[in-house]
Amino acid sequence: MSLAPATPSEAIRPVTRRLAWLDALRGVGALAVVGEHLLTWSMPWLRPTQFNLGVYGVLVFFMVSGYIIPVSLERGGDVRAFWIGRFFRLYPLYLAVLGLMLALSWWIPVRQEVPREPHAAAAHATMLLDVVGVGGVVNTMWTLSYEMVFYLVVAALFATGAHAGRGLIAVALGAAALVAGVTMSSAPLSGAWPAWISLGVFAAGMACVLTGRLSTLASCVLGVMGLALPLLSSRVPWFGLAMLAVMFAGTAIHRWERGSGSLWPVALTLAAVAAVPIWAISAGWWWVRPDVWITTIALAAATFAGGMALRARRLPGPLTWLGGISYSLYLTHLPILLVMMEILGERRWSPLPHQLATVAAALLLILPASRLTHRLIEQPMQRLGRRLARGGSSEPAR
Repeated sequence: MSLAPATPSEAIRPVTRRLAWLDALRGVGALAVVGEHLLTWSMPWLRPTQFNLGVYGVLVFFMVSGYIIPVSLERGGDVRAFWIGRFFRLYPLYLAVLGLMLALSWWIPVRQEVPREPHAAAAHATMLLDVVGVGGVVNTMWTLSYEMVFYLVVAALFATGAHAGRGLIAVALGAAALVAGVTMSSAPLSGAWPAWISLGVFAAGMACVLTGRLSTLASCVLGVMGLALPLLSSRVPWFGLAMLAVMFAGTAIHRWERGSGSLWPVALTLAAVAAVPIWAISAGWWWVRPDVWITTIALAAATFAGGMALRARRLPGPLTWLGGISYSLYLTHLPILLVMMEILGERRWSPLPHQLATVAAALLLILPASRLTHRLIEQPMQRLGRRLARGGSSEPAR
């Protein structure tokens, strides 16, 4: 093995090839979420009812995050740099979309699920919307709650040196989801104060992590809060725990791939998550009927397994391209659709040619807009985040 430093192209190309399958999976997930919202409005007869297309896409996203996020943290070896990267990865576009929807609120009213009280702003500030019982200004923002909770827990595990046992964590969360489903009809805590308390803990904890003062203690407190909120104050406790279990199942898959774990925790976790609606008290939505929910879980798992099986092959360019802009696609498509809905009105009873034209027009707006926001907002902010992260200490936070 040569010890000479690789050229930029030599250093990037193998990583790009190795991770292309994850981008392809992100592309599949993004298309599924867009398809759920677009078809519900324009061509509801084509929307599948045997499984939930949107939840399927979200589960694929979550498994990808579970697979890659802990690895990126461990390779970087720095909790502070990790959080700087996450903030500059997520917040700029998130805040831009929030600002856009609020600016349009005179024309397109903010969703009824968003409280008209100050604690809604506190919940949006942390992204912990769903786990403190607050609806997002944009409906798709609920998933960011579980991404953020996962980051909090993973960062705490890393800061304390707990690198093993992620499969057991997945199983424990799956079991907790089962117990919560059977015993809890709603979260024990509600009202404004979970949002305010979580904002205070989040702000204080992040200040410690970013300044390097009491970083390990702060990471642990944030991790405990991350685990507690889905159970104590989320809108559906079992659902939040199930989402975390799926993410840690993705982590366990990566451990298995590296030879440091087995697959039985993954199978057990997914079986527990799939079984929850069979007995859950709070499971009244059509897409958590046991047959629909189990099919959705199975399809998401099969999609992830298929992506892994094809990871050494050249994957379709359009899918990897969509994966590259998937965050923009995920956050921007719904505002565009809301504007189109306001202009065009209900389309479900329109003639088929009109419905097809609506779908085509939506995609012709959504895809370029997502590429534009990725280029003008995401990429510059990510570069800035990397520069700021390099400017600080590269010592692992302990």
